Amino acid sequence: MSDDPTRNSYLDEVMQGQAQLEKSLKRRAAPAAIVAGMAAPAAAPMRVARDEELAAAPAAYGGGGSPAIDVRVTGWGRWQTVVVPPHAYVVHTRRGHDQPLHLGRGISFRFDPRKDAFLVVPGTMQTILINARCICRERQGILVQGYVQWIVDDFATAYRTLDFSDAGDPTRIVTLQLREQAEATIKDKVAAMSIDDVLADKQPIIEELTARLRSLAEGAGLKIATVQLKEAVVSSARLWESLQRPFRAERARIARLAEVAAEQEIEARELAARQAREAARLDAEDANSRRRIELERGRQAAEAELERVQAEARAAIERLRLDAELAIERARAEAEHARAELAVALAERRQGIENGLSAAALEARLIAAMPEIVGKLPQPDSVVDAVRAIVDAVRGGQS
Repeated sequence: MSDDPTRNSYLDEVMQGQAQLEKSLKRRAAPAAIVAGMAAPAAAPMRVARDEELAAAPAAYGGGGSPAIDVRVTGWGRWQTVVVPPHAYVVHTRRGHDQPLHLGRGISFRFDPRKDAFLVVPGTMQTILINARCICRERQGILVQGYVQWIVDDFATAYRTLDFSDAGDPTRIVTLQLREQAEATIKDKVAAMSIDDVLADKQPIIEELTARLRSLAEGAGLKIATVQLKEAVVSSARLWESLQRPFRAERARIARLAEVAAEQEIEARELAARQAREAARLDAEDANSRRRIELERGRQAAEAELERVQAEARAAIERLRLDAELAIERARAEAEHARAELAVALAERRQGIENGLSAAALEARLIAAMPEIVGKLPQPDSVVDAVRAIVDAVRGGQS
């Protein structure tokens, strides 16, 4: 690639690619495809082939070279046969006949070189490469590249209307004519368009080109199958660079904004990560604080529970002590009561024993206790009262 700033490197690459494609599609030169005097379209007057042409015809179609169409001519002299492949159209005429003897695709026939002639045309799809060097509305050069594909649709009309007289390539003249029409149409359309319109939207050019070519092909027995534009390149390298500069600047701006957005996103994520770590740390510290508080509360609760248990223990001990003292007092009281009851029982037993003593012993005791009894008795008014008192005392003692 050249370093010359005035050269449009992209245009050079496009042209090189187009040349390679055209070379790959181009057929090699071949022997005459028109035999025995068909040097012009069938509508032209026939001529009688020269002897050297007749002698060369079988060799030309029998092998050896790479003809435009692989037509084989077999036999010798007046008894020859033309074998046409199925993908080719053929028209076979004879001197003295207004209409062709054979007309159609892939027809083989007997051939008399003295008075017959035939024309073979490819029946397959043909491709025309277009390189239209145009001038747009801003008076700037633009190269528009595309291709057109056409096929013979009505051979009965086509062989009378179109020029298939090229011996090496029967469709070459038709292809050149269609190419010239296509390039002229593209140039006319681009001349009324701006550079931006041509580069941004090729559909108007395609529509115009399709309409023009189909109008020409309808009356010539052809069919336009495909019309397509591949490239539209500004010829001036400086203008091309200027046209690209805003886009490149915009892409650079978008790229820079994307970098800034990415940096901001990274910073935001780093900040979020730091905040998350800080929050986790604070949560951990908070959890530790809560754990310490819970442990302190647990310790205080344990201490309070211990105090409560100790207080309950002391109260229980105090209750046990009081119960013990009460039991001791109760036991003591019960013992005293038992001793008192025992003393009463002993007294009663003693009294019973005493009550069981004899009258003489009773009287003796009475006499012995008489002074004490008399001392405790009130003074009687009379002896009778004294006696009664004594008797009552004695009865009471007996009871």
